Amino acid sequence: MKFVDYATIYVKAGDGGRGSVHFRREKFVPRGGPDGGDGGRGGHIIFTASHDYNTLLDFRYKREYRAERGEHGQKQRMHGKDGEDLLLPVPVGTLIKDAATGEVLFDLDHDSARAVVAKGGRGGLGNSHFATATRQAPQYAQPGEEGGECTLILELKLIADVGLIGLPNAGKSTLISVISAARPKIADYEFTTLVPNLGVVKPENRKSFVVADIPGLIEGAHKGIGLGFQFLRHVERTSRLLHLVDISDMPERDPVADLETINRELELYSPELLKKPQTVVGTKADIAGSGERLSQLESYCTEKGIDFLTVSAATGSGIRKLISYLADALETRAEL
Repeated sequence: MKFVDYATIYVKAGDGGRGSVHFRREKFVPRGGPDGGDGGRGGHIIFTASHDYNTLLDFRYKREYRAERGEHGQKQRMHGKDGEDLLLPVPVGTLIKDAATGEVLFDLDHDSARAVVAKGGRGGLGNSHFATATRQAPQYAQPGEEGGECTLILELKLIADVGLIGLPNAGKSTLISVISAARPKIADYEFTTLVPNLGVVKPENRKSFVVADIPGLIEGAHKGIGLGFQFLRHVERTSRLLHLVDISDMPERDPVADLETINRELELYSPELLKKPQTVVGTKADIAGSGERLSQLESYCTEKGIDFLTVSAATGSGIRKLISYLADALETRAEL
């Protein structure tokens, strides 16, 4: 399934039905009086958040949604049927914004969250409501009100406990495939991962947590270079950042410079991102020649007061320690 996390749509709630102008006509009832019924309410446009969905793909191809209008009132004071509400399911973590102002109207950040974005028009009153002692045969009824309408921006920000960040080929996809049941594409070239991937990590006898693999960032990502900033929004929802740095034998790369490059991109996109708890993980520790790069990166993290771990997804070295560390960190944060 194609991953889509942004869409612009138009929604129109149902119009209310008009009231009825009718008079009771029965044999032996010469002055039956008005008996026009009320019109039905128009259907609302309602968004519902569900874990059963993980993309806004449907809204990319269909961009206009209209709810059912209310039926008109009828004789014998019969009320017109209300229009059926239109329920639009979206993934948990969807922001609903006003397209004109950019204002966030609703944040559907938990399962079953609901948002009425356009209310159906009220049905008009029938002529039976307007009879008085001096006006016993009113010849008019109310028209139904128009339903609300608006143009909206839907923006999905994945909700995860831990976000994996780092340069392309830092080992993010490999790591998430080892610690969870997620199966992202893995290959020996840059930008293998083109969409975020979610994986659920289940530590033994501990509470499970969700990890998001954010596609590789490069210098200039905040300006749209490479995959650009389109996936940086997903980092905003994470509780903790796990910064993966390749410490294998790659003489053309400086691990400290790699770390600073990505952090600089996060800060340029949103300074708030650097306030999130961050842990640096040296990856591919099994490859020969990683000792010098490992020492260099570890010294830098110690100097900056950043937690540092090393792992090898290929051999499994350090994986259990990493999972236990993350479980402890998340539980500690939850208690605060």
